[in-house]
Amino acid sequence: MWREIISSFLYIAIELTVLFVLITFLVSIIQSVVPFHKMEKWLNKGNTLLSALFAVLFAFITPFCSCSTIPMVVTLLRKKVPFGIVMVFLFASPVLDPTILTIMTAMLGWKVALIYTLTTTVLSILIGLSLEKLGFEKQLKNVLLKNYQPENKGLNLKQSVAETLTLIKTVYPFLLIGAAIGAIIHGAVPTSFITQYLGGDNWWLVPVAAIIGIPLYIRLSTMIPISQMMIAKGMALGPVMALLISSAGASLPEVALLNSIFKKKLVAAFVISVISMSTISGFLFYLI
Repeated sequence: MWREIISSFLYIAIELTVLFVLITFLVSIIQSVVPFHKMEKWLNKGNTLLSALFAVLFAFITPFCSCSTIPMVVTLLRKKVPFGIVMVFLFASPVLDPTILTIMTAMLGWKVALIYTLTTTVLSILIGLSLEKLGFEKQLKNVLLKNYQPENKGLNLKQSVAETLTLIKTVYPFLLIGAAIGAIIHGAVPTSFITQYLGGDNWWLVPVAAIIGIPLYIRLSTMIPISQMMIAKGMALGPVMALLISSAGASLPEVALLNSIFKKKLVAAFVISVISMSTISGFLFYLI
């Protein structure tokens, strides 16, 4: 059993390492040449749908985790970007990441990655704009953000390498943890356990997985190898994706941070929205 766990861990870790380093470096280069002030203008377009699509694009090229998204959210709000557009960015940023999508494609297949991307994009836009229509903008607190101003200084390969190394130091350990957990699941957890308690088409597994994911604070880079092993063991794809999206889209540390800029009603609406997004996505994977 231990030999199988170790060999599985090495295979997953090497594969993820190559993908993680290459894509992270590429994203860093893209970020260095995208002018932030122009992104602000695009997010303030008169056409709401167009601005929402730009918010998703902005989320895609700024691969933040759920907690590191908050300073950017405050910056956008202070620069008078419409509330609904900022909410679209808040929901999309943690779940849409080129590095994660590349890893997801390699481990779960391009169809899963494509459906995941389309689903999270559409739901982020619908939920974000709906919160504005429902008047939740009134639930914002007056918050001043100090010593945070994104700058663009043009293409700088040394800076890109430095940023890549910094991101690797903070994120890569979580990716290895995910590979280790996935390897343990692969080598130690009996297939019968997964199929009996987590497999099948029990609809209630999807909302349960969505709720369980909130307090876990598991990065997507950690969850994907775990998800691969759970699916291989017989767990249905719907609950796996619900767990993956909820654990990435919200977390207890993020909720604590949001409590400093959102009033309680908006914090509750945010958590309910993430659970709803995860649940709807899980059911869609069941249907598709």
